[in-house]
Amino acid sequence: MKRLISTVTGCLLMFTFSIGQFARQNQDSIRQLTQQDHKKMMELLGITSIRPGPSGTPTAPNAANSDESKATRYTSLPDPLILNNGKRVTTAKTWWKKRRPEISELFDRELYGRVPVNVPKVKWELVSQRKDSVGKFPVIIKKLAGRVNNSAYPSISVNIDLTLTTPLNNKELVPVVMEFGFAMPSGPRPGATTNRPPVAATNRPLGPTGPTWQQQVLAEGWGYAILVPGSIQADNGAGLRSGIIGLVNKGEPRKLDDWGTLRAWAWGASRALDYFETDKAVDPKRIGIEGMSRYGKAAIVTMAYDQRFAIGFIASSGAGGAKLYRRIFGEQVENLAGSGEYHWFAGNFIKYAGPLTQNDLPVDAHELVAMCAPRPVFISSGSPNGDSWVDGKGMFLAGAYASPVYELLGRKGMGTTEFPPIETSLIDGDVAFRQHTGGHTAGPNWPIFIQFAKRYFDATDSRKMK
Repeated sequence: MKRLISTVTGCLLMFTFSIGQFARQNQDSIRQLTQQDHKKMMELLGITSIRPGPSGTPTAPNAANSDESKATRYTSLPDPLILNNGKRVTTAKTWWKKRRPEISELFDRELYGRVPVNVPKVKWELVSQRKDSVGKFPVIIKKLAGRVNNSAYPSISVNIDLTLTTPLNNKELVPVVMEFGFAMPSGPRPGATTNRPPVAATNRPLGPTGPTWQQQVLAEGWGYAILVPGSIQADNGAGLRSGIIGLVNKGEPRKLDDWGTLRAWAWGASRALDYFETDKAVDPKRIGIEGMSRYGKAAIVTMAYDQRFAIGFIASSGAGGAKLYRRIFGEQVENLAGSGEYHWFAGNFIKYAGPLTQNDLPVDAHELVAMCAPRPVFISSGSPNGDSWVDGKGMFLAGAYASPVYELLGRKGMGTTEFPPIETSLIDGDVAFRQHTGGHTAGPNWPIFIQFAKRYFDATDSRKMK
């Protein structure tokens, strides 16, 4: 018996070691392919090196700046209401017909990349449906798969993973808040640099437990959905030859202005909204998009490019999301352009980490927020003690500087350019902001977002529009 136990234990140890070795080999392969693709982008740009990004570890010699007196080194920001010809936008018509397309083109070409015209169609399939409960709330849970037509390149399959949860026995169409989300693996992402501070990518609140955000949404009579980004496009450079980007490119490398992963995730969110327009339980005019951290970046990109989304909850999105690129605080362009994160963007973006700088960008994050106008946006940040990497003030200022566009379109902006004390809710306008005392999480701001969203969801309730 002892010999048998010893043999079994030995086999288990060998199996565990083999799995661990396979995982390391897989990570090494992803890292190698990512670095090769990053190098190819640099070769296309004609550059041989880029500046390294600062470290997210406060004690590191190259630690990211957290001193507010050193944060603002730029002299001006691009004006979202000045046309390329130098003339000021004074009417809503000029914004929609001229200025907004100009800004969109710059984001397409230099930052997030262009969505190809030949992206294949998506056919939604109901995989399963069941009655269940979330806390005390009876619900219907639908598991859905978005099958992307891969007839032009069968070697790559893309199946978008979406779960929709709505109140049971609801007789009216319900609003839905859709989250980019799934549990992130522990440890660094394969191919990532170690400059980003170690944080848990979760939307669960810190501190005392209470109703989950899902329960809070259901308490309002709304539904919620979870969209899995990795089912659309992998979160590393090695995956750019697979997923929806690889499928469209038939496994070939990207061109310099091709879409990056953030834009691909946003495309997937739009396809999920296509499905919501067909679901008889959902009000497609009242769909919100939410994301935290890198998924906060995807959420603001989604809001900016698809005007069907009614509201956005943009949590701790940082650089590449709602944070001003020109502020030297926390994460920087150099971090985004390195081999760990460049895949989020178009290849053209890399050049702003060498030889160009963030001051050479033709746009900044406040113009991404402005592209969401006149629809409401809630910008969320954690405390400086646990979320300084994302630069709460830089995100606040992006909302403040987008406000003139909201006002031009007859809505209310943030109402101030003075950074508020922590735990102050600026939710009276259509651009909202709040910095909570938790760390890198959206949890503490969910009740405030729901309070903010009720104003819009109630006003556009299909029952009240009849």
